[in-house]
Amino acid sequence: MSGKSEFYVRYYSGHRGRYGHEFLEFEFRSDGLCRYANNSNYRKDNLIKKEMYVSAAVIDELKRIIEDSEVMKEDDSQWPTKNVVGSQEIEVRLGNEHISFETSKLSSLVEVQESKDPEGLRAFYYLVQDLKAFVFSLISLHFKIKPIN
Repeated sequence: MSGKSEFYVRYYSGHRGRYGHEFLEFEFRSDGLCRYANNSNYRKDNLIKKEMYVSAAVIDELKRIIEDSEVMKEDDSQWPTKNVVGSQEIEVRLGNEHISFETSKLSSLVEVQESKDPEGLRAFYYLVQDLKAFVFSLISLHFKIKPIN
């Protein structure tokens, strides 16, 4: 693993439309800070913001997921550009390596397969799925615990 080296990851997915700026964003820092924001103005929902600190073991697992995805080897120059449907962004700093990718929202693997760089975009697509599942699990564990009576 990368140990105590510099680490940062931020993911954003969003669009501007009928209900304003709707987005999902989260980030992790090497000190364990995790920030989460979800803004859905549909039916007048409010912005949801959460912050928490996670352990070094959680950060190490996050690093492992990113390293295993091999997304750090990719290049987004052939990926679909953001459009009216929205955009997705990921930024990762892992030790001395840094990436910052932007593409359109991807709704299915068919879009990935039909792109100019299906292999690279597939690495991104699956990494995003893994990161979102990871974050939603952490949020659920940290904030939705029912007290025992």
